[in-house]
Parts: sequence; C-alpha cells; structure tokens
Amino acid sequence: MASILTNTSAMVALQTLNGTNKNLNQIQQQISTGKKVGSAKDNAAVWAISSVMQSDVKGFKGISESLSLGASTVEVGRQAAETVTELLTDIKGKIVASQEENVDRAKIQTDIDALRSQITSVLGAAQFNGKNLVDSYDETSVLSSLDRAGNGSVSSSSISFRGQNLTSEAGTVETASAIDRIGTVADDGTYTVGAGATLSNAANDATITIANDMADGDTLTIDFADQQFTFTNNTGANITVADLDDIVAAGLANLGVEGVTTAVSGAGEVTISSTNSFESITMQGSSTGATTFVVDPDAGGAQAAGAAGAAGTLTARAETVSLGGAGNTGGVVNEGDGFRISLGGQNFDYTAKEGDTLNDVATGLKRVIDAGGIDGISVQVNLSDDPISQPPTLQIDNDAAATVALTVDDGSGGVASGGLVGLDGIDVSTADGAANALANIESLIQTSIDAAAEFGSVQGRIDIQADFVKSLTDSLTSGIGALVDANLEEASARLQALQVQQQLGIQALSIANQAPQSVLSLFR
Repeated sequence: MASILTNTSAMVALQTLNGTNKNLNQIQQQISTGKKVGSAKDNAAVWAISSVMQSDVKGFKGISESLSLGASTVEVGRQAAETVTELLTDIKGKIVASQEENVDRAKIQTDIDALRSQITSVLGAAQFNGKNLVDSYDETSVLSSLDRAGNGSVSSSSISFRGQNLTSEAGTVETASAIDRIGTVADDGTYTVGAGATLSNAANDATITIANDMADGDTLTIDFADQQFTFTNNTGANITVADLDDIVAAGLANLGVEGVTTAVSGAGEVTISSTNSFESITMQGSSTGATTFVVDPDAGGAQAAGAAGAAGTLTARAETVSLGGAGNTGGVVNEGDGFRISLGGQNFDYTAKEGDTLNDVATGLKRVIDAGGIDGISVQVNLSDDPISQPPTLQIDNDAAATVALTVDDGSGGVASGGLVGLDGIDVSTADGAANALANIESLIQTSIDAAAEFGSVQGRIDIQADFVKSLTDSLTSGIGALVDANLEEASARLQALQVQQQLGIQALSIANQAPQSVLSLFR
C-alpha cells in the first residue's frame, strides 16, 4: 500500500543511518581521545577500576619523589661519614708519627687540630633540605609505599632509620634515676655498687712471712709473675728464718720484675712493693721440706699458708671500676643509660645510644677521661666477651704526687653522647697523650665506619624501593592502558567501515524519500 503519510522505508533507513552515525561518533571519539572508556557511561565497572588504579599511580609518583628526597638526604649523610672516616684516618697517621721521641709533637698537634676543625666543618655542612643526619640520633622516616588491602583500605609504609651522631657532644647523665650498674672493685675482689676510691701513686704491698728455719737439702720455690725463684739449702746446716728472709728478698729482687722492690721488714718477713699501674702479680710458693710461709696481700684478702702451696696476689696500683653491679641485666644497655666517673670533682660522662653495649660504654668513658688531660691519670679498659658473668672494667691509675678522689654514679633517661666524644681532647704534645690518643683513635674510626655503613645500607634499601616503585608504576600504567585505551588499528578499520555505511545509509534514505513521488503517476 502506498502512503504519503507513512513512509516505512524512510523510517528504517533513518534509524539505520542514526545508528551508523552514533557508532561513527564513538569511533571518532576513541580516535581523538585514545580511550575506549573515557567516562563512567562508556563502561562503569572498567571506569571505576581504572580510576582507582590511576589514583594509585599518582600516589606512587609522589612516593617516587619522597624516595628521591630521602635517597639524597641519606647520600649526604653517607658522604659526610666517609669523609670523617678519611679525616680520622689522617689523624691516626699523625698520632702514629707522634709516638717517636725525636719528632716535633707541637707541629703534629697543630695538624691534628686542623683536621679536627675540618671534621666539625663537614658535620655542620652535611645537610640536605635542612635535614642533617650526622648531628643527632633522631629517627627519620621516608615514605616508601602505599599498600591497598582487599577491602579497599589504604595504608602507607615507610623506611625508618636513625641518624648517626658523629659530634663530640658529651650527652647528659640523669643521676637522679640510678640504675646501679657502676661501682669499684677492691683489691680483695669485693665489688661495691656506687663506691668510690682514692687514687694514689703509693705502691701496693704484700708480705711473705717465713714460719720456720730451712733444713739442709730442702728446696724453696716461689713463682713470681712469669718468673721463678728457686733456692736449695746446700750449706750442710739449717738456715735460720732471719737469714732466709734476706735470701728470699735478694732472690726476688734479682728476678728484675719491672716496678717491684723487695725489703726485709723484720725477722722472717719480706715486704714486696709494686708500682705497676695495671698489672697484678701472682705469687705461688712451695717447699720440699718443713719450711712454711704466708703470703699476705695488703688489701685484706684471704691469706694462704703452707709449704705445699702458699699463694697470693700483689694487685695493680690502679683502682678498678666495674660496669656490672646489681642492675646488670645480662650486659644489656638501654638508650639513655648514663655512666659517670668523677676524678677530683671533675665529671666524665658517657651516655649510651641505641645499640651500645657495656664494652662501648667502657671505651667511651676511657676516651672522655683521656680527653680531660688530668695530670698523672691514665686509664686502661678491659673489655669482656661475656658481660653477664664478667662485665668490662676500667683501671684508673694516678702517677702524680697529689691524691685524686674517685666517685662513680649512673642513671637512666639521659641524652646520648656523640659518637666521636673524646675527639676534642686528643693531645699528642706529650708522650702519655700520644699513647692515649693511639689507644682511642681506633674506636673513633670504627664509629665513623659504622655510621657510613649504616647510611650505605639505608641508601641501598631506598634505591631498591625506588626501582620497585618505578616498575610498579609502569605495570599499573600498562594495566590501566589495557583496560581503557582504544585499539587504534581496530578503530581505524572500523572508522572506514562506518563511513561507507554512512554513505550507503544516506543513499538508502534518499531512495526511500523518493518513494511517495511515485504516487503522483497514478493521477496523471
């Protein structure tokens, strides 16, 4: 049926052309934007997923910047620690040179002062964007990751590390919060928490008391330090106690043990005196006959008697400070635990940082005491492989005529000492100062090496994380592209096909629009 009111063919052709134009518009939009999903109306689910992933990509780009900033900051700290190590090594070379007697120690000290000033300059300049990692033990965090859980929640992760204080700051000791970790050891081995002593250059004495005459043919043997005195009575008669003490005194004197003198102090008594600062002398006696004797240390220690094995110890002159005590919890040291040794009213402090051991504390105390430069005072550290059963000790000796009062104290909650505490007091202008400097420089160098190694480890971790974040960002970007990017090869082919369809649709619509005109022929 022909109708001039309803043209069904034209309606079909128009619908087809509209559909073609719509598809053509979509393809043209994909080609112009490069995306097949440009908004939520294109594909709501895919658009939502891609939007979340795009926000993560932007977050990881911010993390990359944070990691770059952190890496640069740590690198500055590492370079500073390595430079300090080199300067300390140069100082060591100067100290070694000062051990010779025929050198100009004053000029060497001038060089050391210059190197020490350079260390201070390096530490002051070692900052990046206002952050200095070598002047404090403050904890620093570098944002390293965003972690998205399965439920959609997001949390951040950081790389945390501590600064490495390479200054020579003394720190603080909060003596009001006692931890009972420091005390003195008497010559008889008795340890007293918090006890002090008086340092004197007086010799320590021990007495050998001979109890009876020595029969003919008997042999008397005394092991003394690492030497031995042996005497056999070949006189054909007994040797009286009064004569035997002279023989023992002369025999021990002839051993030539450094710092030791002997004297007969009465019938049958031989007094042995030692001015050895840090070395104690053990004595062990025996006899093949009935001769008996007693070795009596002057410190009130237990006496030993008998021909079969009289023994004793002539203790070193130095006073012993132990870092054990009632509060010794397996040798563990907490950050802020402070230890103080006062000599003649002058305080010498060391406060532990995180990771310090009692051995570190002992070494630090020696450095600060040596740096004090008190005339006649010298310190020897005895480190321990087992701080639980045998804590480290310091032996403090006074070789000057004036006595020096020694007191000790400790406390928790203080501010940690700088890693190079004691550096400021290095003085090689005297032989004793040069010897002390040589003993202390190794621990200072090791401290700076440890600091550089710590920064190197952190920097390596940051670099690894930065590489991972970059790879992760690339993977996320690639994944987003797979979801929303248009396939331009396919779109190009589709575009050409739709353009042909559009032309055909226009032709079909034109033909359909011509159909009503055929009705006119019916009225001719």
